[in-house]
Parts: sequence; structure tokens; C-alpha cells
Amino acid sequence: MAEKSEDLGIPMRPARPAIPVAVPPRLSDLSGPNNEPLTAPEPSSHETKRQPAEPRTMIVGRGMSLSGDIRACNRLVVEGSVEATLHECREMQIAENGVFKGNASIEQAEVCGQFEGELTVTKRLFVRATGYVSGTITYGEIEIERGGKISGLLQENGPVPQVGILRAGE
Repeated sequence: MAEKSEDLGIPMRPARPAIPVAVPPRLSDLSGPNNEPLTAPEPSSHETKRQPAEPRTMIVGRGMSLSGDIRACNRLVVEGSVEATLHECREMQIAENGVFKGNASIEQAEVCGQFEGELTVTKRLFVRATGYVSGTITYGEIEIERGGKISGLLQENGPVPQVGILRAGE
């Protein structure tokens, strides 16, 4: 005969996790009694080590919407919708479901989703098979996968001048 669990009306709370949660040290804990700096404790073997986040990366996640001016980021990842002017950014990546409308001046771009507007890429523009770029596009180098689409005004930047040293007699 199978036993039935009975509800005795006693409040239940979940058990604590077996692995203790790591708490980062406070700034006040990082100096000793003689104001000697102490190092942060090493993580124990069962704690996960996190990789440091890439500096100045902006991610607009799926289902998110952003509009305005974006300045001074190293990398912009668009998984949602962005309507903006992008200044001083090195790299932009538009995911398959991502949409960017506006103006962007960057070094490198990879478009898997949709870009509409004025795009200036000083180095390499890569349009994936699912990508669509429309508007005024200026590029240093361009690569379009089979299936990728571009419409509008295309213009090559021209070669970047190489700086060299001339020696006498050459």
C-alpha cells in the first residue's frame, strides 16, 4: 500500500544550498591593522571563476529597445532594436533578430540582422547570409555571404595610406 504524505499545516522552507554563496570582500576588509593592503581571498575549488567582462561593451538584448546617442563604446551587440547615432565605436555586431536604424561610424561591422541608415565602416563590413543593409554605406573592405542583401548607395573608402620610412638611396 502506497503511503500518502499528509499536510500538517507546518510552514516549510527550502533547504539551504550545499555550496556556500561567495561574498566579495568589502573595501574596509582589504587593508590590515597597519594599513597594509591585503589581497582578496582566492576562490575555493567549488566556486566558479568568472571571466572579466570585455571593457566598454554594450549589449541590447532580445526584446529590448534603445534610442538616442551612443558614444565611446568598444563593442555594440544588437539583439533587439536600436534607433540611434553611434559615435566612436570600434565594432558593431547585429544579431539575426537585431535591428539598427540610424547612423553609425565604426571600424568593423558584422550584420546578421538588419541595418537601415548611414553606415561608415573604416575597416571591414561583413554581411552574413541573413543580413540586410540598406541606406548609404561607406566601407574599407566588404564581404557578403550568399543570401546577404545590400541596397542603397555603396561607396568604397579607398586604401588607408601606409606610413613608411624612406632611407637615403632608396
